[in-house]
Amino acid sequence: MKRINLRDMYPFFKTDVWVDVDEEVAQEIRRFDLHESAYRLRVYRHQAYYSLDRNDGIEQDILFLSLSSEEAYERKLSRQQLYEALCQLPEKSARRIYAHFFLGMSKVAIARAEHVDERAVRKSIQRGLRQMGHLLKNM
Repeated sequence: MKRINLRDMYPFFKTDVWVDVDEEVAQEIRRFDLHESAYRLRVYRHQAYYSLDRNDGIEQDILFLSLSSEEAYERKLSRQQLYEALCQLPEKSARRIYAHFFLGMSKVAIARAEHVDERAVRKSIQRGLRQMGHLLKNM
């Protein structure tokens, strides 16, 4: 156990408040402090403490593009076609493609979850994508 002072971490504490925490938590807090101070040093060195946003929405418009109604409809239609093609695949390929591309799982993680070889997962995904390509061309 390690004792830390919450006053060092939280500016709203006016007096010392000591808390006992595990060593792992203390190491994570220390690691965070080091990353934060390194970031502040990089900002200072590169003089990057300014923003293009003048409260007129410039950054907001660039970072978060708003779609027109036509673009939103096209995306919805293409997403619907994609799901229809995915549903026409064999169950195993569809499940693996969904896990890899939609859930962001790696092929190794899928193979571990299904207790199969990673090559089988890779080949199944490749076959399924080829089949989806053919299905989408015919739609």
